[in-house]
Amino acid sequence: MPKDKPVKSPSKPRDKKSEKSDAPPNASSYDDEIYRLQVELVKMQEWVRATGARVAVIFEGRDAAGKGGTIARITANLNSRVVRIAALPKPTEREKTEWYFQRYISHLPAGGEIVIFDRSWYNRAGVELVFGFCTTEQHRQFLKQCPVFERLLIDDGIILVKYWFSVSDDEQEKRFQARMDDPLKRWKLSPVDLPSRAHWVDYSKAKDTMFEYTDTDANPWWVVEGDDKKKARINCMTHLLSQVPYHDVFEEELVLPKRQKSDGYKRPDESKQNFVPDVATKILDKAR
Repeated sequence: MPKDKPVKSPSKPRDKKSEKSDAPPNASSYDDEIYRLQVELVKMQEWVRATGARVAVIFEGRDAAGKGGTIARITANLNSRVVRIAALPKPTEREKTEWYFQRYISHLPAGGEIVIFDRSWYNRAGVELVFGFCTTEQHRQFLKQCPVFERLLIDDGIILVKYWFSVSDDEQEKRFQARMDDPLKRWKLSPVDLPSRAHWVDYSKAKDTMFEYTDTDANPWWVVEGDDKKKARINCMTHLLSQVPYHDVFEEELVLPKRQKSDGYKRPDESKQNFVPDVATKILDKAR
């Protein structure tokens, strides 16, 4: 079955810090490794906040390739005031008249912020082209302008990292079917997800053209093989940590202050307050 092939990008120099984040994926130690990586991500977040760095991470790829699950593990323990997810809806009628990149600019990180783009301006190179939501000329203009746009972001000091999640057609079919059968996952199927199966080769061609123009030395694409979700998460999280020159800025020791004395304070009468009904006790006691 056809499958996206990873594109080799120029390797970047790594410091000793980044080497600490390398660990071979092992199914038996998956939870331990995810925990370790999440601890490192908290350190990275605090470094970004302390130094005023700006980090933008782009997640693109096939539908059901594992982007959402990886983003969820990355952000699970991070501060939403520092790290936010930008998942823009389809453009409004007004936005359709703007410069294409314009609506994304306001979502770029300010100092001390990390922004994760769950889909991005690369919609124009993928879904918009395949489903005819843009013209051939608009697509051509995008391919011409995108490397310049990203070069400006990097020159201004933004750390920009781009991930492409690849998945085989067999695995995508299995995941689509699972979403269709699971009421907790059906919301993940967008109006174009299922029709995209009929455009598999069109998406492959669009992705190949996108890489040809936007996989640059200054800002390469990093391909994540997504058939094994656990390995994909570990690999992506490990790599992301290697792309940000963070170090631990936490205080070595925290001291919990003593509780303030009551000094005669008395709590109000609880009978005059509204409490959420305790339905949990009955449910949990019944299960014992």
